[in-house]
Amino acid sequence: MAEVWFYHLTVRALEDAAPEILERCVARGWRATVRLGSEARAAALDDRLWTYDPESFLPHGGPGEGDPATQPVYLTAGDEIPNDPQLLMLADGAKASIDEMARHQRTAILFDGRDPEAVARARDAWRAATAAGLAAVYWAQTEDGRWTRRAASPAGGAAAASAAPKAQAQQDREADRGDANQG
Repeated sequence: MAEVWFYHLTVRALEDAAPEILERCVARGWRATVRLGSEARAAALDDRLWTYDPESFLPHGGPGEGDPATQPVYLTAGDEIPNDPQLLMLADGAKASIDEMARHQRTAILFDGRDPEAVARARDAWRAATAAGLAAVYWAQTEDGRWTRRAASPAGGAAAASAAPKAQAQQDREADRGDANQG
């Protein structure tokens, strides 16, 4: 079943948070397509993936770089998805239809919590995903930049949209037991 994971960026910027999530994705043997809001943001993330950790290498590319179909992580500002990914990552205002999200094992939506428009878009995406029957999970950053699971809705349409507040206390308890930082 397709899942949509929402990552609420409040401490670390996209360029600092995305590499960690993408590393976990590649470690699982998954491919990822990262769709960003502009060519400039795609280029900035490309640069960051080369430099974020001198001890690590995260293979990635974008349009015009090697064979897009074989890229473990493909960065784009366009709508193409050439590498048959399990993860579709959306950031910086990039969008995908519900049908497109449903074709991937997981869609990760990273949004800037300091931008009211980004928060509103994420809320709209949550409502649309849960109404369509996709499972949704909300991750928030702690003060030290780690991820903690704050809410989840089981797949199931309108009932799922109202389930998240009821489930929040349970997710907080799970996060306190060390379930945070899932990727």
